[in-house]
Amino acid sequence: MKPEIAVLDIQGQYRVYTEFYRAESAEHTIILVNGSLSTTTSFSQTVRYLLRHMNVVLFDLPYAGQSREHNDHSRLMSRDEEADILNALIEHFACDQVMSFSWGGIATLQALARKPRGVTKAIIASFSPITNEPMQAYLQRAVEVLSTCDRDNIGSVLNNTIGSHLPSLLKRYNDRHLGTLEDYEYFQMSHHVQTVLNMEGRSCTSYAEEIDIPLLFVNGEQDAYTTPDDARLFARHVQRCDFRVIPQAGHFLDMENRTAWMQTRDALLAFLIPPVASPSRSTVQVGQAIAV
Repeated sequence: MKPEIAVLDIQGQYRVYTEFYRAESAEHTIILVNGSLSTTTSFSQTVRYLLRHMNVVLFDLPYAGQSREHNDHSRLMSRDEEADILNALIEHFACDQVMSFSWGGIATLQALARKPRGVTKAIIASFSPITNEPMQAYLQRAVEVLSTCDRDNIGSVLNNTIGSHLPSLLKRYNDRHLGTLEDYEYFQMSHHVQTVLNMEGRSCTSYAEEIDIPLLFVNGEQDAYTTPDDARLFARHVQRCDFRVIPQAGHFLDMENRTAWMQTRDALLAFLIPPVASPSRSTVQVGQAIAV
């Protein structure tokens, strides 16, 4: 399952590392949007089940992962710019489906509000339209460690909050990964977090109101930070939406345990590739079709 790797020039400003997983005879192509401080490797579990049914595109934003070495990091990026990059990638790979995870939902909603050509449906996972009290506390603590590049504590802040349901192996990986990032990555995420805390710019609900394709919101039953109940508030703003709750899962869904992996897989595929109904014998007669 080796991807086709390319570093693409986006608008003459950024160079973005991409991975294209090609499925045989696939009719659909989906692009996956990372959460904060994560890279393409975060979707390794998700790719396993999606690739059986569709092409999959992964990418690292210019300040992250394998895109870092190809870009100048002299200034911070805005969410608008991240939405621009996402739409450019959607067009380049002719994606007709989008899935975001966690904070990737902000740029994804902004991108979808611009109605990118060819996109027919999208999944917004582990995201809600409000910052509840646990999320507020987490973000405030995150700003403290990010703005000071406190490498010794960044991993523990994540693992003790939104990552509390992750297995110990992944928590150790988080500690290693988050403790070895470049200063500009911490400053970039601190900037994004402070933007949300200060409610600068348009809210995610105002973007959601402009989206007319079907959206599926997926949240973990045990996620105290983007709760299923909070996610359902999107129903007030989105024209066509549905919701799925993953039992025995927290914020990181299919990364947390085998049961959550299967439940997430089934929820995503049921939305992305709905089963084709076959006519029953009782409703079909020779020379006549009866709609039921």
